[in-house]
Amino acid sequence: MIFVNYKTFEEGSGPKALSLTKILEETAHETQVKIIPVVQIIDAESVISGTTLEVWIQHVDPVSYGAHTGWTLPEEAARAGVFGVFLNHSEHKFDNFDALSTANEKAISANLKTLIFAGSLDELTKIVALTPTYIAYEPPELVGSTTTSVSRAQPEIISEAYEIARGAGLPLIVGAGVSSMEDVKKSLELGAVGVAVATAIVKATDPKNKLIELTEGFK
Repeated sequence: MIFVNYKTFEEGSGPKALSLTKILEETAHETQVKIIPVVQIIDAESVISGTTLEVWIQHVDPVSYGAHTGWTLPEEAARAGVFGVFLNHSEHKFDNFDALSTANEKAISANLKTLIFAGSLDELTKIVALTPTYIAYEPPELVGSTTTSVSRAQPEIISEAYEIARGAGLPLIVGAGVSSMEDVKKSLELGAVGVAVATAIVKATDPKNKLIELTEGFK
């Protein structure tokens, strides 16, 4: 599977978010590789109404209904038709482990799938105890890289991350700089079930061709 994180890139915002999602949907149908758009919460409902893909969002907060100005409720994300949520991405880390744990628990209680990111093996070891739907290893220093990827720079650490994930019975996603068929193929060989990408697709001159290239890594 491929998670495509739209972040707040202009190319993945507003009406462009739906246009990009239609490209993801076409590619998913053509290649039979599961592709998941991960959109901004403000775009979620319009994207959901225009696609058959699972639509995820990039964050929810550890709160329920009440006086929480500017926060994102797991329950309302689920009501809107969101399937799942990223938690603890390096660009939106939780202040402490308890807050992360609560956000994950509330999301799961709202019937959202969760993918929790870890930037180190120590953090990954702590996160598996929360039993999210997926765990992800993504070293923050390589996030957004256009010159190297986690599978090229840290293959031995991916192998260790896989052992941690396997020991907890959780599927592993890897990300950070993933931009080629070889990156995907290597990540799967090292034990991952999928990858998380952003820049390589969202800011590509031809997102569909680039996405098709990445799906070749699953063959």
